Amino acid sequence: VQLQASGGGLVQAGGSLRLSCAASGRTLRELDMAWFRQAPGKEREFVAGTRRSGGHTYYADPVKGRFIISRDNARNTVDLQMNSLKPEDTAVYYCAAGSGVILSNLRNTYAYHYWGQGTLVTVSS
Repeated sequence: VQLQASGGGLVQAGGSLRLSCAASGRTLRELDMAWFRQAPGKEREFVAGTRRSGGHTYYADPVKGRFIISRDNARNTVDLQMNSLKPEDTAVYYCAAGSGVILSNLRNTYAYHYWGQGTLVTVSS
């Protein structure tokens, strides 16, 4: 599976961006998907995830109510709609895919086998 993340850019605080993760080699609806981010000098952290079965979505506390993860099966993408952006959201955002990710591991980087190259989101104050 090859993942390609896109949609990053520079936005002012309070603005919105939509990230997209496109896949080749596999149908994403067969996989558990997540977005992570990594700010300079910090560890990579979980942002949002959606499991293959059930369609449930999960969010890190800092982004709850502002970010929405969704699947577009027709385009074979997983998108991250980011609203009300804050300067602390500045990071490189990575999409990740895994198979059989159990709920307790959803927020852990080691649970995911495939990673996109990352897309930079910069939020100015």
